[in-house]
Amino acid sequence: MRASLIQIAVDEGESVEERRQRAVSLVLAQAGADLVVLPELWTTGAFAYEQFGREAEPIEGATYEAMAKAASDTGVWLHAGSIPERDPEGPLYNTSLVFSPAGDLVAAYRKIHRFGFDKGEAVLMGAGDDLVTVRMPSTTTLGLATCYDLRFPELFRGLVDVGAETFVIPAGWPERRRSHWTLLAQARAVENQAFVLACATAGTHAGVPQAGHSIVVDPWGEVLAEAGADEEVLTVEFDPGKVAATREQFPALKDRVLGVERPRR
Repeated sequence: MRASLIQIAVDEGESVEERRQRAVSLVLAQAGADLVVLPELWTTGAFAYEQFGREAEPIEGATYEAMAKAASDTGVWLHAGSIPERDPEGPLYNTSLVFSPAGDLVAAYRKIHRFGFDKGEAVLMGAGDDLVTVRMPSTTTLGLATCYDLRFPELFRGLVDVGAETFVIPAGWPERRRSHWTLLAQARAVENQAFVLACATAGTHAGVPQAGHSIVVDPWGEVLAEAGADEEVLTVEFDPGKVAATREQFPALKDRVLGVERPRR
């Protein structure tokens, strides 16, 4: 399986529409990949709080239309990162969109854990409450999470319980906590014996330098590929069958006790 993580730079000198069209071009350049991934809130920037409301769009808005066409034109599975979603009957959401190679929307994941404590995303956006997976036929089952979700291991165990084998994590992670980014990506891979594909933004927006360093980790915690700090496309080939093999060779998940329903005796 070939995956391409597009670590796009989010800089204030570029308009949302200019960046959207540039993202389309970057996706189109990934012909031959099985899966292409964009980062979290790449249209606005994850820390550009004042833009959330101004640039929010319905699920089937401008980004949806551009990404659906890019997926079908390229013939790839496309995790289009996340957008500030405007729900006409509710709050804003940080929502990830996944498209099939035919350009069909197959999943939308509303971020469950909102960052900011008492400001920013935590107060401007609503929280999702659904575990979302996507089955890529004959390859792997994706489990969806976003940025701050990475700090909550129970979410990933929940995704494993509903079949996830490869976690896809778009993010807008700050450079000052980059060591946590790498550490947590490896931890989620090891403890769940799953692949982790974590795609971050580059550049600086709202005065916050971004970490970059998108990363792909295998079920043993080995880093298969890691980007640098600047904009780039990180492409890696891996065998999704390694998940089942790892879980068979080292069946730690079978020894779970807490949080697992046991049959009554």
